Amino acid sequence: MLIFYQIFDRIQKLKKSLNKILIAAVTPFFLEKGAGWFSENFEEIEKNRRESAFWARNTLVFEVGERIKLSEFLRKIAELWYVKVWEAENRGEFSRRGGVVRVFPINSDKVFAIEFEGNVILDITPSIPLTLRGKQKRSSTLKVRGARGVMSPGDYIVHIDHGIGIFRGEKNDDFVIEYAPPHDRPNSPDLLFVPKKEVKRIQPYLGFKKPEIHRLGTPMWQITKKKAKEDIVAYAKELLKTLAERKTAYRAPYLEHGELEEELIADFPYEYTTGQKSALEEIFSDMSRQEPMDRVLTGDVGFGKTEIALVAAFRAVLNGRQAAIMAPTTILADQHSEVFKKRMEKYGVETARLTRLESPAKIKEILTKLESGRIDIVIGTHKILSASGWKNLGLLVIDEEQKFGVAQKEKFSAIGGPTSGGKNIVTPDILTLSATPIPRTLHIALSGLKRISSIETPPEGRTEIKTYVLPKNKKTMKEAVDFELARGGQIYFLANRIHKIPRLLEEIKNLKTRARIGILHGRMDERAIVKTMRDFRAGKIDILVSTTIIENGLDISNVNTLIVEDATKLGLSQAHQLRGRIGRGEKEAFAYFLYPAQKLKERAAERLEALERYSWLGAGLELARRDLEIRGAGNILGKAQSGVAYRIGLNLYFELLEEAVAEAKIFDKNS
Repeated sequence: MLIFYQIFDRIQKLKKSLNKILIAAVTPFFLEKGAGWFSENFEEIEKNRRESAFWARNTLVFEVGERIKLSEFLRKIAELWYVKVWEAENRGEFSRRGGVVRVFPINSDKVFAIEFEGNVILDITPSIPLTLRGKQKRSSTLKVRGARGVMSPGDYIVHIDHGIGIFRGEKNDDFVIEYAPPHDRPNSPDLLFVPKKEVKRIQPYLGFKKPEIHRLGTPMWQITKKKAKEDIVAYAKELLKTLAERKTAYRAPYLEHGELEEELIADFPYEYTTGQKSALEEIFSDMSRQEPMDRVLTGDVGFGKTEIALVAAFRAVLNGRQAAIMAPTTILADQHSEVFKKRMEKYGVETARLTRLESPAKIKEILTKLESGRIDIVIGTHKILSASGWKNLGLLVIDEEQKFGVAQKEKFSAIGGPTSGGKNIVTPDILTLSATPIPRTLHIALSGLKRISSIETPPEGRTEIKTYVLPKNKKTMKEAVDFELARGGQIYFLANRIHKIPRLLEEIKNLKTRARIGILHGRMDERAIVKTMRDFRAGKIDILVSTTIIENGLDISNVNTLIVEDATKLGLSQAHQLRGRIGRGEKEAFAYFLYPAQKLKERAAERLEALERYSWLGAGLELARRDLEIRGAGNILGKAQSGVAYRIGLNLYFELLEEAVAEAKIFDKNS
């Protein structure tokens, strides 16, 4: 009977097994084919492998019974640019447990377990990848869910009563937190044992700066927390005061102009997403009130925030008011200027660009026209703040406010123009655009005090950017460049430092390509920068070798390949912003984040793995949420409150802020 069951089990296994497996290299040529194409053309592929050096070099076929050393098998897969991970869950990954290798070919919808016995392939078994089963990635690291998030050993955490320490894992029924050691035994830190039932009293520390850790049993944490609470209460009162002042300010409500606004929206080449429609409704609702608007609009890169700002500016103009669009860089201001001019000129709307590119005489002319009302919309950099008089400024749009300096930000609220009486200064409606998401907890804490809209739906027809993290080598770069140029596209080639550009230029020239190459970096003359970008937009340049100057808002639909020569130097949010510069059209886009061939540092490897994993549209709300949300919180809170938040951690700060706002509202209502 035992023998029967063994035979039956082996038959069942064989039914699920395959005799042969094809593994295609991670290259653009294969990536755009799709798994179905490989299945339908398997015989043709085998023929190509015999006759073509390209196919023989970039595909592998293994069979049950084939003799091959396990080490050689792993080397061959790695040469096809597959990445070794703990658990193969995504295409282009492989993992190993003893004599079993799991590989997820880019040409398949299944993960294959390839079992070795000595130097022989014993079995090839397909299975559904974990990502499609809705399961979480297994980890060799202990992870504990606290009051506000997951904590791993080595992380900074906050105990509500004892302060910031380092999570050291668990021992028996307790979690262990390490605090600063006493002076007389510097190598013996204080340890706090927290019963597991009290897990809600600990939470991850969120903040950019390395936090200060104190000893247990000292009053330092209670003093820090008390001072933070006092600052937060004062901030909540200031917010309520500002809100009350805006509510007492009066300006005539903006009226809708249905037909003209609908015509402008119809001019947009894409269908509005649900998120865009919702954001526009909220902005129009604010504009229909009597008090000036102050709203933040967030959305992932490429989700259409500028379009919403354009329509809001159009409503302002239709109501006889002026609009100002302020961008952090000359390049972005120039792009916005072209877009606004193209969309607005058929409606007789007068637009102007105000940057350092304009001559003193031109700037004087623009400022005069703003004062007399002959310019409806001005698009520029912080130069806009130099305008001392306006005919009737109604709307100020600030693109990526965090990119502006403190002195410039202080002038935002002062910008305006005389009322009909010519005596008072009217604060304009303010719409701030940001690609960094606002933490939900902060959004809740500021409920009713800050108006925040979010666009979380990608444009219709937009496909996710294929993202690959690979060792830097000539073969990868040449295949990526040749593929993009062959389909008539353009390429961003990113150098992290200006001094690296000459060497990178030589490497590109050694690829034997006939591409027209341009250079862009921040030390170039402003006019040269704008001319280069205009030439690139016009298709006169095929490959733009650039620094991170391209990360802010540039939108060119024919650029669908990004190659970063050393991705280890980028932060996650910056890398995500750069990736958002491609994939704006209908073509599939590819981002290659390359790294030096030598061994990666652990933190850099983790960053790059996260970047590759979060490649879907809207990933900005998931990718490096810790990094992005800290930035988003900093943008909303400002420098002073950010300092308070980092002393106690953002999670605890949000809790105390929510309490302070609630108390301030009650006090305000009773007074």
